[in-house]
Amino acid sequence: MRTDSRLSRMLHVLLHMVRHEGPMTSEAIARMLGTNPVVIRRTMAGLREAGYVRSEKGHGGGWAIAADLKTVSLLDIHNAVGGPRLFAIGNEHANPGCAVEKVVNAAVEDALREAERLLVARLGAVSLAELSREFDAHCGIVE
Repeated sequence: MRTDSRLSRMLHVLLHMVRHEGPMTSEAIARMLGTNPVVIRRTMAGLREAGYVRSEKGHGGGWAIAADLKTVSLLDIHNAVGGPRLFAIGNEHANPGCAVEKVVNAAVEDALREAERLLVARLGAVSLAELSREFDAHCGIVE
């Protein structure tokens, strides 16, 4: 099972932004993630609309954290970047003609629903502040 990579990538970006002096440009973020600045601007727009980041234009501009990290959960970020699916697995045939496949599909769907419920609860319980503290501890940063 694989969670939405947009979530992981944006959490990566946000944690770097927390420790970065001043705004980060779309170009700098794109280089960090190995992608195109247009993709970064499109994704960051969802975070801006949710109020988690702000964009500053002009020389010295870029993206900056706009929210209190204690109030933003990992689930909030997932929702802001437009990640409707948490798992990239599921049934190949939604309406199979075979009775065995129907039973198998039902069992798999039940398991996926339960896994998604647990993952949503966990993502909703972890704040960006907690993630930032864990990052700091891993890097030996003491405040």
